[in-house]
Amino acid sequence: MSAEPISKGSSAALGVARSLTGRRWRLLESDDIAVRSLAQSAGVSMTLARLLIARGVTVETAQTYLYPTLKQLLPEPMTLKDMDLAVARVRTAIETGERIAIFGDYDVDGSASAAILHGFFASVGSRPRIYIPDRLTEGYGPNAPALLKLKAEGASLVIAVDCGAGAVNALSAAKDAGLDVIVLDHHAVENTPPAFAHVNPNQPGDTSNLGHVCAAGITFLFVVALNRALRESGWYGSGKVTAPDLLEHVGLVGLATVCDVVPLIGVNRAFVRTGLSRIARLDRPGLAALAEVAGIAPPFSPYHLGFAFGPRINAGGRVGRCGLGVDLLTAEDPGRAREFWMTLSKWRSSKRMRPSSS
Repeated sequence: MSAEPISKGSSAALGVARSLTGRRWRLLESDDIAVRSLAQSAGVSMTLARLLIARGVTVETAQTYLYPTLKQLLPEPMTLKDMDLAVARVRTAIETGERIAIFGDYDVDGSASAAILHGFFASVGSRPRIYIPDRLTEGYGPNAPALLKLKAEGASLVIAVDCGAGAVNALSAAKDAGLDVIVLDHHAVENTPPAFAHVNPNQPGDTSNLGHVCAAGITFLFVVALNRALRESGWYGSGKVTAPDLLEHVGLVGLATVCDVVPLIGVNRAFVRTGLSRIARLDRPGLAALAEVAGIAPPFSPYHLGFAFGPRINAGGRVGRCGLGVDLLTAEDPGRAREFWMTLSKWRSSKRMRPSSS
């Protein structure tokens, strides 16, 4: 699909004669035989087949594109630069009982990433401390005072999620203080921060070709690799710890993928499709509370992720309690989840009553 000025007068694709930018949509030229072949093999309409071909989908790739699964599309986590270092360090921390802290961002991607790590660590017997900075007083990403505070509390390892790639000064201070910091991020940087390990597909030297994956997706890949390492080391063989179900976290990955507006290509399509089916169970109290207050019910669509769940989680950063999104996503008790939501709900009501200066 492409767009051209209306003055050219070509026929409008899908009836879009004037888009938001004042352009007319038109379909790219495609071979009618190829369109018909794709429509028949995939069992779709000629219109959809033409759209798929415009996106580079072929008869051979149509089923994977239309019905993506993690089994087909999940990449090998170890293709990410520094993933081996990060996994080895965290495995040691878990097995030796070190205190681990998670430093996250307050938006949906950051909150989901922190919640994924929190859930996984808790399930393997290493419940972590979560720290979300106040966006007004601390700004974005790791800061030296916060990292040193975590060290003073007893943390020997901090994992920064959806942030940290550019926090050179803060990470330098942590390193000087003897605090190990692992960064799981996806924001593009030109230089490598002074972290113990920096797992980021958009950093120099990474060849994973996963630059389209959000932080929650990178965090999930880290958990997949860490889970494998713990299994190989015998952590689950003692009978004290049961191997967790990693799929329980995919709903958060799908949510973050849509809300962070990353391209829906490759594994991201599987994250969203699988995530939607997982969220539909409403077995995570925080999401169940949000669905209840939003008046929505399964089956959910990407629209619900982007316009019902996402904005309500993001609102925590605007009420002077930036960790509220993580509180919601990690809540284990439905009553507590509703309490967290009520805090947001009262703020939303008061803001609607204020004049436009708000």
